[in-house]
Amino acid sequence: MTEPRTEPSGQLWIREAAVLSGLDRESRDALADLPVTAIGKGTILFHPGDSARGFIILLDGRIEVFLTGPNGREILLYPVEPGSSCVQTTLGLLGGEDYSGEAIAVTDLRAVIIPKERFLALMAGSAPFRSFVFSAFAQRMQSMMQVLERVAFLRIEARLAEALLSRAEGDLVRSTHQELATAIGSAREVISRRLETFARQGLVTTERGAVRITDIAALRRLATGVD
Repeated sequence: MTEPRTEPSGQLWIREAAVLSGLDRESRDALADLPVTAIGKGTILFHPGDSARGFIILLDGRIEVFLTGPNGREILLYPVEPGSSCVQTTLGLLGGEDYSGEAIAVTDLRAVIIPKERFLALMAGSAPFRSFVFSAFAQRMQSMMQVLERVAFLRIEARLAEALLSRAEGDLVRSTHQELATAIGSAREVISRRLETFARQGLVTTERGAVRITDIAALRRLATGVD
């Protein structure tokens, strides 16, 4: 795990964060002194039961937020990327609820953390800041509803095909069976069996720690439910 480190603060990071472009000058000035923090890949940002201590503005990188069931199975709730927000953090800061999920930096990150006290003061005193927070919250809630709909109503084959297509770099998906299972809310054993079926059908070939797509058109039809 890499220890966080900070960069000099100032207006530069605010100009870099396009998501804050609609803020009024007073709100931007209230954030200008906050430092940019570099966080290493693999860092756990919060665990279940932790309290939210600040609102994150992500400048570079990707965070993934997971929920773990009583049986130990994980599901990817949502990613956080530049321009998006963490709904669990917003709920924790506004409602006082502890985290129920776990967040991990899946890449190196550059981020600014707005401390809880300053976040709440801006929420109380700045209409543009409130609009920014609630707009990001609404977008994240919509994406979470889409995750629930896919898990509830799409066949696992379609969800797996969709996950492979979204993670592909060219024709190669650099994901383990467990990572794919977590992404679509299933079990590793189930994913392994489905990938074996895909391989027999000529859709993919499996490699150590990766899957190679061999029939992208057929995989797309499967992902969209088109026979």
